[in-house]
Amino acid sequence: MSSGGFAQDEPISLFPEPEPLEGPESAPPQAPMKLTSRLSASDYAFRAVARGGGLLVLVLMVSVGSFLAFRGDQALRKAGFSFLTTQTWNPNGGGFGIAAIMVGTILIALVAITVAVPLAVGSALYISEYAPRRIQRGLISLVDLMAAVPSIVFGLWGFLFLEWRMTSLARWINDWFGWIPLFKVNGVTAHSAQPTATSYSASTFIVGIVVALMITPIASSIMREAFSQAPAGEREGAYALGGTRWGMIRTVVLPFGVGAMIGGTMLGLGRALGETIAVVMIISPVYVIQPHILQHGGSSISATIALQYLEATPFAVSALMAAGLSLFALTLLVNILAAVVVGRSRSGAVSEA
Repeated sequence: MSSGGFAQDEPISLFPEPEPLEGPESAPPQAPMKLTSRLSASDYAFRAVARGGGLLVLVLMVSVGSFLAFRGDQALRKAGFSFLTTQTWNPNGGGFGIAAIMVGTILIALVAITVAVPLAVGSALYISEYAPRRIQRGLISLVDLMAAVPSIVFGLWGFLFLEWRMTSLARWINDWFGWIPLFKVNGVTAHSAQPTATSYSASTFIVGIVVALMITPIASSIMREAFSQAPAGEREGAYALGGTRWGMIRTVVLPFGVGAMIGGTMLGLGRALGETIAVVMIISPVYVIQPHILQHGGSSISATIALQYLEATPFAVSALMAAGLSLFALTLLVNILAAVVVGRSRSGAVSEA
């Protein structure tokens, strides 16, 4: 024992352990309480309306597909697999197939999307991120108004004004990039001094430009709405780390709106695939595969249906219905792929700040 009365090998604790408390804290954990809610009449009504709307859309889609398949069954049975590989379209006196008009439809849509997407992204970013507040609302209204312009107005404008002004651009592309098969024009030599404006008129390229101006407002509105909802916390965090405005847009706004960009692009693509009036007014129908987008002539499924439906025989109507079924299936496939891609994107995610 030491003079203090403690053993030398006994440790001294300045902070003794607290004694266990007796009470509710020491009781064993109980099972979580189950919470139940009682839906009101308005909740049931909203659920019924939502389910009814979803089922109605599904029923309409199935009905349209079934109708086209039923009306086009006669032509599909006669043509068989050659319906997908035959280029000519002569249901009454020869072979018929969608090879040429399907290629034309896809090329017109690709030209339109190639031109429309940069315009839509640029306009959406300018309105949401750069435009002054005093003109921002006016620009939003102007873009929305352009999306409501009828197709025939764009068709008239493209036929009477744009077509002959775009031939010089088409000729320049052919002169300098004609070595690429897509931009080659048969029968026209590069840097030719002869006037060859008609060789470039009524082409897939010109129609694609007109369709691109039609779908740009729709895609831009969708993208702008998503860009403007980018989380403020992530915006401020990008600025706090020393980022510029473009750096903030590149790291925050664009990743957040990638789903809307894809959705707007696919929505525009769906309209470009099915556009009719502008294509009919501008393009010159050619029922052979036309891979040269600058060259005179082309075709699409919707334009073929519009041009030949009124004078078609019953069997030709069945062939047109079969072509419409193929366009319906293509559009449905595009939208399904878009939904899958959008579902995997980050667009709409909550802020991580």
